[in-house]
Amino acid sequence: MLNQSVSQSVSRRTMLRSSAMIGVGAAAATLPFSGPAFARESAAVRWPTVANLVRGYVERDIVPCMVARIGLGQGEADTIAAGTRTFGGSGGVDEDTLFRIYSMTKPITGLATVMLIDDGLLELDQPLADVLPAFANMQVQRQYDGPITRDNLEPAVRPITIRHLLTHTAGLGYTIVQNGPINAAYRANGIVPGKVSNMALAQEIFGGAPAPSLADFADGLAELPLVYQPGTRWSYSVGLDLLGRVIEVASGQDFASFLEDRIFTPCGMTSTGFRVKREDVQRFTGNYFLLGGIPVPIDLPSSSVYLDEPAFPFGGAGLVSSARDYDRFLQMLAGRGVIEDTQVTSAAAVDLATSDLFPETLASNGRFQRNGRSFGFGAGGLVGTGETEGLFGWFGAAGTVGLVNKRWGLRHTLMTQYMPVDAYDVQGDFPLAVANDMARLARNWPRSVD
Repeated sequence: MLNQSVSQSVSRRTMLRSSAMIGVGAAAATLPFSGPAFARESAAVRWPTVANLVRGYVERDIVPCMVARIGLGQGEADTIAAGTRTFGGSGGVDEDTLFRIYSMTKPITGLATVMLIDDGLLELDQPLADVLPAFANMQVQRQYDGPITRDNLEPAVRPITIRHLLTHTAGLGYTIVQNGPINAAYRANGIVPGKVSNMALAQEIFGGAPAPSLADFADGLAELPLVYQPGTRWSYSVGLDLLGRVIEVASGQDFASFLEDRIFTPCGMTSTGFRVKREDVQRFTGNYFLLGGIPVPIDLPSSSVYLDEPAFPFGGAGLVSSARDYDRFLQMLAGRGVIEDTQVTSAAAVDLATSDLFPETLASNGRFQRNGRSFGFGAGGLVGTGETEGLFGWFGAAGTVGLVNKRWGLRHTLMTQYMPVDAYDVQGDFPLAVANDMARLARNWPRSVD
């Protein structure tokens, strides 16, 4: 079943096996990533493993296209691209090609929330009910994903907080994760992560019709029980979607406009938004679902669901962006709120958003763990600890990657489009390729050439 497959793609995150290698700190700290000798090298020569990965996926007809963008510090990023926007199409791809980034929306929504904390309009440990009163006195399922009946419900032992929403510890569910009765209840109330396609069958598989507005989404969610006690464990959820409504109420501005005014415009992210304009269809990619290894189109540019105004801006999975734009977001994070000469937000806000925000009430087995490794969680993205310290970012349901290592200034974005994401391990292959090329540069770069 597709829901189970998507859920496994979240829970199995095989790319995290490589994240220790992303912290190739000594290499990044000592390499001369500027100067005439470095400039003479082409992107494919500088990043040969990444170039081979990008070409390999496209040449094997696994995906129609792939774009990688890698930058260091505040320097200009390299772009490696291959393929066409759709299978059988003629339009090439580059750093300005548009992709559905799905859950890579979450760190953007997370930072927007932290900016309001920095403004003094929200507090990290503020009860959600202070902003949205309907979330007072929540009920919780005794048996996870069990029946929604009186004998399987108990009162929440603590209120949901803003911190909980940022870190997926509020106890909220997700239609791409839950398989029990709560899944049907979420669908009935329009508590879905977004629209994937205008195809009726595809939309039914991916969650059904969304609520008509963010306010309706929040109200419908408040009527349903939590799947875990708040603050006890990480569980992938609609928490970042709900924060879109929190941002609206706290700021007095609609969510999409807030992102445009406070993040996209100052960062120079001119290609990022919740819909694609008709004049931009020529740089928009197709999205494909793999059936028996065969890519079947589920959302093509000319008839895409993203050409229509969404029911509401989905803060958990709704954005379309380009490799250039998302790299600018990561560049701003690497600059602790500054990109080029623009102060987008304070260093304190970025430091908070990219730090481990897990609550102290978390159960001993409640952290975000994959392949025997424990990670922290910040404002909508994973946070590296120990040997991965400085790492922050997240991934998208159609194979996209957006990671920054603040400690060393390494930022890397990958754009492609296929579902389900766990059909191939591109989200593990890409960080490994970046790490391999960083290590090669550290070994081979002649220090005297400049």
